[in-house]
Amino acid sequence: MALLSRPAPSAPRTARPARAAPPVAIAGDGVAVKLGDALVTALPEGALWIGSAKTLIVSDLHLEKGSSFALRGQMLPPYDTFAALKKLEALMARLEPDIVVSLGDSFHDGGGVARMRGEDRALLKAMIGRCDWIWVEGNHDGRAPEILGGVVRDTLHIGALVLRHEPKAGAAPGEIAGHLHPCAKVSGRGRSVRRRCFATDGARLVMPAFGAFTGGLNVCDEAFAPLFPEGVLALVLGKARVLPAPWERLLSD
Repeated sequence: MALLSRPAPSAPRTARPARAAPPVAIAGDGVAVKLGDALVTALPEGALWIGSAKTLIVSDLHLEKGSSFALRGQMLPPYDTFAALKKLEALMARLEPDIVVSLGDSFHDGGGVARMRGEDRALLKAMIGRCDWIWVEGNHDGRAPEILGGVVRDTLHIGALVLRHEPKAGAAPGEIAGHLHPCAKVSGRGRSVRRRCFATDGARLVMPAFGAFTGGLNVCDEAFAPLFPEGVLALVLGKARVLPAPWERLLSD
């Protein structure tokens, strides 16, 4: 899949000043990008790694979304929590983080913790016990995950980086946020694909959703304009690696 090939014409979008994409470097199967003076690595699983702080960040797990929908009569396979936790467990085994940050909306609603299967609860508690675990408060789950262990914070500072769930409008250098579930639509080999992505301009970064049942919002949507007024670089989650796609190569839905 050649994500960096010239795409077919896309639907019109609001014109924005062109700018050079922030410099990135391929780092194994991920992509390293500088946010201010900090080097962070976007991983194909949809997690962010800060090697200097041995910190692993995930966002918008939306655990127990399947059981939440089932309560309203919409039956989804009840394995979303297990899938997300096993993916995170594998990352922890590979990277051995000192700190894990769940950047808000860790559960789909405040009752999600109570609906967890016993096996999933035990797995999550075991993971929490291996490191310093920080829940950043989201708009869905509030402080509910705190009963499993770890600590809850509204925002978290790691050096010059500021981690919060909902991004702030306007300039916010060093911000890492979630909430918007960014995805990118790109063209390659005569067809277009839509994948989850990290969104960054080198000053701030918005993370993709990590959860199994979470949707996505196109980074060309006007909801991203207050965050990236001069365009955005999408770090697109491929099947086995992260692929940078600059602003001028992105397609609107």
